[in-house]
Amino acid sequence: METFVQAIATEPNRLAMMTWLIFAHLLLLGLRATDTTSDTWRRCTDLVPLDLLSFVLERDPSQLTAGGHMKQEEGVRGVHLSSPHASMSFPSSQLLVDCDLFPKEFSIVVTLKVTGFSPKRNEYIFSLMGPKRVKTKRVGTKEEKNNKEDVLERNAESSNSGGEQRGEREKKRRVKSEEEREQILLGLRFSKRRLHFLFRGHEGVVEHWRFRGAGLADNHWHTLVLGVGSQRVRLTVDCGKAQEIIPSRPFPSDLNIRGSKFNVGSRGRWKELYSGLLRQLVLVPGVDATHQICPSSNPQLAVLSVPPLLLHPPATGREGHDRVTSYELNERVSLGLERSCSEQLQGQMWFNPLRRGLYLCDGAEWVTVLEDHKRLDYVLEHQVLTTSSETHDVEVFHIAGMGLMAAMAHRSTSGSAVYLWSKTGFRLYQNISTYGALAWRHFSMGKKIFLVVSNSVGGPDKRKRSETDTSVIYKWSKRRKRFVRFQTLQTHCARDWEAFNIDQQTYLAVANHRQGDNNHTIDSVIYKWNKPTKSFEVHQMLPTSGAYDWEFFTVGPYHFLVVANAFDGVTTSVDSVIYVWVSGSFQVFQAIKTFCATDWEMFQIGNRVFLVVANGHRLNGNGPSQYAINSTIYELDMNGQVFVRFQDIVTYSAVDWEFFSLGEEYFMIVANSFNGESYSLNSILYRWQGYEGFVPVHWLPTIGCSDWEFFSSEGESYLIYSSAKAPLSKVFKLKTH
Repeated sequence: METFVQAIATEPNRLAMMTWLIFAHLLLLGLRATDTTSDTWRRCTDLVPLDLLSFVLERDPSQLTAGGHMKQEEGVRGVHLSSPHASMSFPSSQLLVDCDLFPKEFSIVVTLKVTGFSPKRNEYIFSLMGPKRVKTKRVGTKEEKNNKEDVLERNAESSNSGGEQRGEREKKRRVKSEEEREQILLGLRFSKRRLHFLFRGHEGVVEHWRFRGAGLADNHWHTLVLGVGSQRVRLTVDCGKAQEIIPSRPFPSDLNIRGSKFNVGSRGRWKELYSGLLRQLVLVPGVDATHQICPSSNPQLAVLSVPPLLLHPPATGREGHDRVTSYELNERVSLGLERSCSEQLQGQMWFNPLRRGLYLCDGAEWVTVLEDHKRLDYVLEHQVLTTSSETHDVEVFHIAGMGLMAAMAHRSTSGSAVYLWSKTGFRLYQNISTYGALAWRHFSMGKKIFLVVSNSVGGPDKRKRSETDTSVIYKWSKRRKRFVRFQTLQTHCARDWEAFNIDQQTYLAVANHRQGDNNHTIDSVIYKWNKPTKSFEVHQMLPTSGAYDWEFFTVGPYHFLVVANAFDGVTTSVDSVIYVWVSGSFQVFQAIKTFCATDWEMFQIGNRVFLVVANGHRLNGNGPSQYAINSTIYELDMNGQVFVRFQDIVTYSAVDWEFFSLGEEYFMIVANSFNGESYSLNSILYRWQGYEGFVPVHWLPTIGCSDWEFFSSEGESYLIYSSAKAPLSKVFKLKTH
């Protein structure tokens, strides 16, 4: 999957984009670009640690990887690579987003165990391969000298391959042409006595930096940090004394990575495939990561970012039974959520991380070896709530004297419902007449409590969407203990309402999605409460493009309002806009390129301010839609006074983010709604891991998920999701021990 430019629409970026368009136009005209244009290329800057191993193991929620198997040795889990499978490779642009040149300063953090190593063999921990550029014949170059070892190995392998089967020779022959089209840009490999760092330096020459006596091939776990700086290179093994090299020529600042791909555990071919175990592989741009993990109480296993699947303790048997794990049996284990069993797979073992179960294929079906009947580590299904219709949105709120309530926006024109919480779950409390409801918003003014609903159908006599719809504000009646109609407002297929207060004044913002069936470029409206008339009146009109969501937030003395623009009538690649409150009205603060943006969520961790957008899909004109795309977290740069990209997360037609905290831990969950083929897929729960951002920790099966809400009751914490494709909602209980 390709990643897309998440550009902030400031003047310098417009200039950079214009330069890039001119450059692309020259390429289309057939002109050759050389490294002399590198000053106009985009550099990789302001990047967070990039967990390469987690990316290949968990980028697809439905299956982990076909190229690796999990094993446990010395009580520690690692991944053993069975082949240089395509699943262990990916385009560098998926992590090094929106840049053409590799970072000139960086660190590589690796935790590995070298097993069964042949003294004459070199093996790659990882490599970055790129397409061959225009090649000039060179005689006696340093590259030829440095690759002499590879040539000798190929000759030795050739002389010993007389007994090789014809099928294996044909397989190698088929991949040979592809290998010849690639060249190594950067790689980390080792032999019995040395660790080698390779990169393509100036004039295309492959440079080798060698570290002697690293002591990795001793059949034990080790963690190493290779730090590449502008003047020196340092290798630290197990937080010990660093080896330092001062190279004659520094790492290049113009290493072109366009069209390149990462290979984990190989250089994309069988010959130098890594044969040991990998537990951690992280690229850290810009800094020496040694101080991030050292000192450590367990330096051989010092942790910066380990894939969650490798952190959990092995499953155990019932009390009183001997502990048995697939890893201690040293069998090949397939990982994933779905696996087929056939005669060809007889004897194959499968570990399902969702069920925490181990299964053995008997040639026809999977036989249970071990299974944890708990659903997840700390997320339990608490209630399956049957609703009268599919639900687009759920709003959870509290009313004094009543308790916790939830308003659900039902798709049906027969109405929506308000539910009341009890220890066993939500139960129906009040039906409210709505017409194709899309969203609810709860707010209060003083002691008065209100609900406002977005209707997408005009009324009881209008079965079709019209040019004008009506959204309704309801007020809580203390005497009747019911919500009663308070005010009607004219809207246009309203997708969301946001309520907020500025200078003791109450405002409502409506996201008008479209007028009629085709006009998406319309105004959304800010309403202000008028005390004398006791009603909301129009305060400001803001131009939007298929508006889907508003999010209000405050940073210090400044008030912001951000809109999620989804579609302009032609493409979903449109600018979503952040507004700032200035002298009684909202003014444009920043524009951010989004792809069918459906939701913004603001959150704070310490004194850091973040915004995360849910990108729905990518569509241009009549072309196909792409549903598996990046949703992005932005962080507010206090000095630059601008939001900058912090982290990209692959989502599947995401429609909502929900941020919450449990104790001192922070979480986000995404509503994945559609992957291009099915509405039944996992919504993913992420945990804040500090410097590396959010990492996936739980996969929750959902059907057409449309919204997530977090709430607490009597010291317990819960999540509820609504389904836009099935008449049900589910409540999950979070175990917080």
